[in-house]
Amino acid sequence: MRVLLIGAYGLIGGYVAARLLGDGHEIVGVGRDVAVARRREPRITWVEADLTAATMAEWVGHLIGIDAVINCAGALQDGPRDNLTAVHVTGPLALAHACVDQGVRRFVHISAVGVEAGSGGFNHTKQRAEQALTALDLDLIVIRPGLVLAPAAYGGSALLRGLAAFPFFVPAVHAGSTVQVVSAEDVAACAVNAIQPNAPARMMATLISGERTTLAQVLRALRAWLGIAPAPVLNVPSLIGRLGAGIADGLTWLGWRSAMRSTAIAQLAQGVRGEPDEGARRLGFAPRSLQDILSAWPSGVQERWYARLYFLKPLALTGLAIFWIASGVVGLASRSAAIAQLTRAGFNFDVANFIVLGGACVDIALGLLICLRRTARTALKGMVLITLAYLAGATLWRPDLWADPLGPLVKTAPAAILALVALAMMDDR
Repeated sequence: MRVLLIGAYGLIGGYVAARLLGDGHEIVGVGRDVAVARRREPRITWVEADLTAATMAEWVGHLIGIDAVINCAGALQDGPRDNLTAVHVTGPLALAHACVDQGVRRFVHISAVGVEAGSGGFNHTKQRAEQALTALDLDLIVIRPGLVLAPAAYGGSALLRGLAAFPFFVPAVHAGSTVQVVSAEDVAACAVNAIQPNAPARMMATLISGERTTLAQVLRALRAWLGIAPAPVLNVPSLIGRLGAGIADGLTWLGWRSAMRSTAIAQLAQGVRGEPDEGARRLGFAPRSLQDILSAWPSGVQERWYARLYFLKPLALTGLAIFWIASGVVGLASRSAAIAQLTRAGFNFDVANFIVLGGACVDIALGLLICLRRTARTALKGMVLITLAYLAGATLWRPDLWADPLGPLVKTAPAAILALVALAMMDDR
């Protein structure tokens, strides 16, 4: 079959794509930015399209020769790059209407468990989409997974690993909330089963483990799976959780899309729970326990590295931003002393003044640019280059500074190394 897969490089979409390819299906993968995805999986025909902006007429063009559609796209909450109504409701509806127009009957829609009982924009828009899609003349199957775990780490699953690997203790907001899990591989298998010619239609399927685990139990299991020594779970007060989520919400305006935003905290407060239903069984879903899911994924050193670096990444970026901005401010505040250092090296006053002022402005600019997700990579590369230029210039004109008892040159090199480490951690998926 030829399948149009929306969100083909996301967490769930990636596993659906792998299952489709393994079963011999042909995929047309849709995403907002497919350059990296095209390099990773050239067997997929990639189409760059925005679910939130594409019209019904545009979808008609993408549906030529398509036998079935699987929609794995989703967003956590409204923000500069995400509009829940567009991602969850109007976008999928435009695509679904195009399917009706073109006679593409099989439509699989990935939703979420508990949306009918939950509050907030995420649940409301998910529920509106289910109701609107059900009203159309399509062979629709709505799949409602629980908390999705996967061998790959992205979004909420990545956050859980970071929390599980926290040193000395495991912090958790709403640690006692019920959190029932499901494997991304099981979700993918059911989605692929749902497009088969003899598959059931016009139904919903809840994919969730029958085991009612708490968030604390999930984190302990993940810590053990990582091979890290046990540590107590610290139930963080909800007020601190909301404060952290508010900061994460604000950072979205700088381009950083943390999994620890207000919607995630609200979802944890209400829990992620349900029961596997008849629809799930008809798609071949067999509920697995949390331990059974994790046992199927042997963890290695790469999982431990990722989990331990999860919270060090924002710490490194914040530290570099402060370091470079402070360096520029100190340079401006001590301009006379800095100019004197250069004039002793043989520079005239005007050139020395220009270098000091220019260098301070560059330092501050790099510190500010690293705060923006869109320019952070460029800033990190600039930090490395400027540091190398600074060390080379000092070695050429003021080699005596290498012997300075305070070690200004020796201490600069680790900042460049930290920038290289942060640059290596910049990928989100």
